[in-house]
Amino acid sequence: MNHSRQHPSHRNSSQAQLLLQDDLTKTKSPVATFLLLLSAHLLNQLSRWVTTVTEVEEKVCKLSKKGLTPSQIGVILRDSHGVASVKSITGSTVVRILKVSGLAPEVPEDLYMLIKKAVQVRKHLERNRKDKDSKFRLILIESRIHRLARYYRTTRKLPANWKYESATASTMVA
Repeated sequence: MNHSRQHPSHRNSSQAQLLLQDDLTKTKSPVATFLLLLSAHLLNQLSRWVTTVTEVEEKVCKLSKKGLTPSQIGVILRDSHGVASVKSITGSTVVRILKVSGLAPEVPEDLYMLIKKAVQVRKHLERNRKDKDSKFRLILIESRIHRLARYYRTTRKLPANWKYESATASTMVA
């Protein structure tokens, strides 16, 4: 394989930067110069990728302390740090890492998002009392909440006495 034709991300970082500097001095086109500078910037970002188990776990905990949900943490790790799957690197999921470090949310994320949606629809209905479709959708959302809560109570992810109440839901979301 000819190493001069290899993609810069497949070489080591210093070797790739030297080749990019050579290319920058040879090109006269502003577009080509921009593209080469962009690829140099992307090479610098590659060095920020997390690869070890401890780095991934530290990053998960750090992002959780900022107030991000487990799915948001996964998206950030995928898009910014090159971690396609936390489970494939660490052997455990984001929620399990958070649970071990004591940062796990008390209500599972899917249930929390349904409660948040129900609060938004209820707030909409306070302003628009005649919106029959939203009333119907609220009933569907709340029945989904009750069904999911029943599942989480039986699997002991929620306490046995946990119950959804629309009056206190807005304080839970806020």
